[in-house]
Amino acid sequence: MICPAPFAIMRNHMVTNKADPFRGLADPTRRALLAHLTDRPHGVTELADHFDVTRPAISKHLRVLREARLVRERRAGRNRIYELDPAGIKTLRAYFDRFWTDALAAFKRAAEQTAKEET
Repeated sequence: MICPAPFAIMRNHMVTNKADPFRGLADPTRRALLAHLTDRPHGVTELADHFDVTRPAISKHLRVLREARLVRERRAGRNRIYELDPAGIKTLRAYFDRFWTDALAAFKRAAEQTAKEET
């Protein structure tokens, strides 16, 4: 399976780019934040009020999601508004589409091989 650019994999399988969407998805709070942001953009305070996490913790999670290019921020006066980053979500979806295509092709080959061996 090929890893999507710009996510280069080193020999030890560590991602070398800070924009790793899997790092963004690794934490359940960050996954919940992403799910909450699917409805509409939200400010940090609004997000902190929705979750049982402190505002500084929400800000740190949002920073990781921003670095992973899964969310983007914009300023509205003194507030920072966060929304899903369509480009990052598209890259993540493309990765999973390729993953499942490759996995299903491998399953088909294995099933066909088993069928040949049984006949």
